[in-house]
Amino acid sequence: MDPRQPYSFFVEEECSPTGEIAPVATVFLTNCECPWRCVMCDLWRNTLTESVPAGAIPEQIDYALVRLAPARQIKLYNSGSFFDRRAIPAEDYSAIANRVLSFERTIVESHPALIGNACLTFRDMLSNQLEVAMGLETVHPEILDRLNKRMTLDDFSAAAEFLRSSAIDLRVFILVQPPFMPPAESLHWAQRSLDFAFDCGATAATLIPTRGGNGAMEILAGHGDFAPPPLKTVEAAAEYGIELRRGRVLVDLWDLPASTEECAECLSQRVARLREMNLTQRIQPRTGCTHCEGRD
Repeated sequence: MDPRQPYSFFVEEECSPTGEIAPVATVFLTNCECPWRCVMCDLWRNTLTESVPAGAIPEQIDYALVRLAPARQIKLYNSGSFFDRRAIPAEDYSAIANRVLSFERTIVESHPALIGNACLTFRDMLSNQLEVAMGLETVHPEILDRLNKRMTLDDFSAAAEFLRSSAIDLRVFILVQPPFMPPAESLHWAQRSLDFAFDCGATAATLIPTRGGNGAMEILAGHGDFAPPPLKTVEAAAEYGIELRRGRVLVDLWDLPASTEECAECLSQRVARLREMNLTQRIQPRTGCTHCEGRD
């Protein structure tokens, strides 16, 4: 990783809070590894062993924006927490705010434990709406504890309330079929996690089909403690969330075809259907397939 360059950046389309399809500049900033060691996380693969120097993060944003097409919103993700001072120096907040002046919304991510005054400091420097994404993962209390997230549901709820009372929007990440969860229970807990996220005031919830690839997950799979969710579970969770009409429900489609063992005859159409649901927030007709079961 180059400390002066983001490790990835692109423009993607997303349904905005007003229901429009908006281009979003997504910048994955290069920085030190997150201090939390969540069992399922694979983001450490794109991190440095040390913090970047002051000024490097604004330089990374410059590097991406000059190479990206125009966008209306910007995501600044950093394989950790934006409000971790080891990752994003507070002295860089003003320079970062100056670089996102042209956007309608700035989206960052953070562990609930770091939600506090730093959020307010950064919010007050922005000329646009701040949105913070937090990983809820699951509301199954025993499994949440086993993920080594080092937070409780009460911790999450308190952080969400702080954001709400500070006029900062909340986006929530939810794992579909996290490790240690019996597959037969995964849809139920994804639905309950969506309920909890919206009860906490989330304006958007992103469903992430849990994937392997970080080493630990492969060990768990060998012991029967993890398997990627079947696509039908992801589809049903997305349909449930959209039907709630309590906020946007988005499915993370990154690497989805590679992380599921599905019928090759209908996989691409089903992924395209989920993409359309992401953009329209309307449930689309299911794809019929004569080569696999359960598609009616």
